[in-house]
Amino acid sequence: MSARSRLAALLVLAALLPAAEAAVLAALHFRAALGLAPQITAVRPYATYHDLRWVLVYHDSWFWFVVEFLGVSLLRGLLSTGLVALAWPVGRERPSWRWLARRNLEIATLSSLLISPWAALSVAAAGVALSWYLFASLLPLIFLSPFLQRAGVVEKWWRGLPSIELVGWSMLNFAVLTVAGSITSSGTGWRVVAVAGLTGAANGLLWQRTVRAALLPGRVRWARVPVTPVAFLVALLLPLVAQGVIGITAGGKGEWRPPVLSQNLPESVDHAVIALAGYGSRYDGRPPADPAVERFSYRGLDGQGRPLPYRSVDTHQSLGRSAERLAVQVDALHRRTGRPVALVGQSEGAMVARTYLELRPRSPVDTVLLFSPLVRPGRAYYPPRDAASGWGVATGWELRGIFAVTNLARRTRDDPDEPFVRSILDNAPFYRNGTLCPVPGVLMVAFLPTVTAAEAPPGQYSGIPTFQVPAFHGGVIGQQVSQQRLIDVLATGQAVRLRRGEYAPLQRLSAAWQAPPLLVSVNPAWRDRRAPDPAITGRVCQGR
Repeated sequence: MSARSRLAALLVLAALLPAAEAAVLAALHFRAALGLAPQITAVRPYATYHDLRWVLVYHDSWFWFVVEFLGVSLLRGLLSTGLVALAWPVGRERPSWRWLARRNLEIATLSSLLISPWAALSVAAAGVALSWYLFASLLPLIFLSPFLQRAGVVEKWWRGLPSIELVGWSMLNFAVLTVAGSITSSGTGWRVVAVAGLTGAANGLLWQRTVRAALLPGRVRWARVPVTPVAFLVALLLPLVAQGVIGITAGGKGEWRPPVLSQNLPESVDHAVIALAGYGSRYDGRPPADPAVERFSYRGLDGQGRPLPYRSVDTHQSLGRSAERLAVQVDALHRRTGRPVALVGQSEGAMVARTYLELRPRSPVDTVLLFSPLVRPGRAYYPPRDAASGWGVATGWELRGIFAVTNLARRTRDDPDEPFVRSILDNAPFYRNGTLCPVPGVLMVAFLPTVTAAEAPPGQYSGIPTFQVPAFHGGVIGQQVSQQRLIDVLATGQAVRLRRGEYAPLQRLSAAWQAPPLLVSVNPAWRDRRAPDPAITGRVCQGR
């Protein structure tokens, strides 16, 4: 085969599969997963990351997990064999097909095992809608890519540092896939198929460049040192370290005293206020500065109707139970003050406030301000620990293993089966479709940090006014501008709005690296399987 014919075959093979996947997803109207299609022929390990996210979300038993895992590893190895062979530089003797097939099948299996923990973290990110998990899953991926480029090409690929060319080409592929994912996830119809196919052709060109760079490196540093096994070990530890640092929702640990607690409310505010802290917070019983403000207690009230001190472990309870305790506290505060009640919640506290409104749409609460709420959570699922099967059963046990290791160095244990997480997973149709949706008679505003743009697929995410602030999760409520807008809402009874120009582009750019949502209609564990699914419609608050 001539060099020109080989290049043409490489480009056709690399382009055909992304176009086919995009066509299938477009035909199914599966908008939330369109950003993944261009990755199917990407260079290692991005293509493996693509495969595993589908497998970890879409298996409903151990049998099917094993079949799917081995199946995608086999297909990935065979596809990589063909791509490497077609990308082989002219004038360089190519190994036999048998050698290439054996090596690429071995590397495909090894890559799947290595990357599986990071793919599991991306599924966790889809479950609790926390971008930190998504970022934690991508860092090892980018780090290992230059090392894995050599694996299916050269004999002693585990020795020496990858060349600067390999680093550059792998970073370029990440950038191309990110941009392509933002375009495909935002498009419709055959335009999506065309973009996916063109990106696949770009993947083919990058396979050509990376194979050449692996075979003909300008200079190999530490050529006799087995660097790659050390890199693998570091990469495997990264998700564990990240999970230990982040915690399960990064809701803000330690004593929580935003301005609404530490300062008196202006006289223009006629509401009583309950402030709800986030996951991992604790409360020592110290009252707020203003007597019309109370701190929500995850333990409830004492005999005199005062919020009880609580520990961080008390925030791990289900959202339903927290909402019931909030209902008791709302009624007690309303009786004591005679005022309408406003709820100011952060992170998990915001979710407790929203759950309360769902359970008690008619109540003394007429204003709810949600700071750093979880945006479209519940997009993934895994069954409880005692279940023998169910969608994501293997993923659940992989996450349990990750948490078990990180809990060895923690005082307060986090558990992917704790009631807070399970209450989101088990009621996913509501939290996915209804979290940021209006409630009649209640003024609602969501204060969103820009990092939440990476937490949900492109498309509508809110049916209530939003105020977007440059910040990380949990970092909005302490800012002066947020405190002033909080007071403005309480004093005037009018919503505030601010949409930042970078929010929508960041939302689209993250689409390529999110796990595909589990469709509401397929999971028998969800009671409301006929609920409108934003993964299909691209819209929230439908049918409410």
